[in-house]
Order: sequence, then structure tokens, then C-alpha cells
Amino acid sequence: MRRLVAWGALKPGEAVASVRDLAREQRINPNTVAKAYQRLVDAGVFETRRGEGTFVAAHPPTMSAVERERELREGASSFAALAVTLGCTRGQAASALSAAWPDGDAIPRGGKRS
Repeated sequence: MRRLVAWGALKPGEAVASVRDLAREQRINPNTVAKAYQRLVDAGVFETRRGEGTFVAAHPPTMSAVERERELREGASSFAALAVTLGCTRGQAASALSAAWPDGDAIPRGGKRS
């Protein structure tokens, strides 16, 4: 959820799925979702409105450079492992990544070019 906010997929003030709905959709325990939502509220990413639900905070914090680098490395490792498992070459993996990249080489909200 933090990534979705950082990338702008979830906009400030936008309602997020209820704990029950997200737990059902992800097939996980509602207590797990509730705990994650509370951590996001504590971090300033989400805010709760009594009787209304949970929403993206008006001014959510952006990801630090260290967090962004860690997330990128983790994602790259997962992608590389998948490509190797599928028997792909480095060139095929790079081609797949290029094809998946957003048009216009856009930088999502909260991101930076290095």
C-alpha cells in the first residue's frame, strides 16, 4: 500500500479498501490487514475517519532514498530469480522490463531519477 501511495496509484484523500474486503481479496487474516493499516496510520500514510473508513493521508510522507533503493533491489532480485527460473537470458529479462516500463519514461509521484 505504501508503494501504491508513493507511485500515485492511490491519491491523497482516496478511500482504501476496508479491512474485511482487503483480507478477503488477499485471502489473509483480517487482523493482519488491521495491523498493517494501523502501522500505515502511525507512519502518516493513511488516516482514519470515524464512521467513514480509512483514507490516504492528505500529505503522505515520501519514500526515503534508502527505502527506495532497498525496495528496488528487492524487486530486482525477485525479477532476476523469476527470469532465471523461467530459463530466460539477461537480454530477454531486460527486454521484458523495458516493455513493462510506463510510457514516456515518467517518474511516478514520490520517485526520483538517479
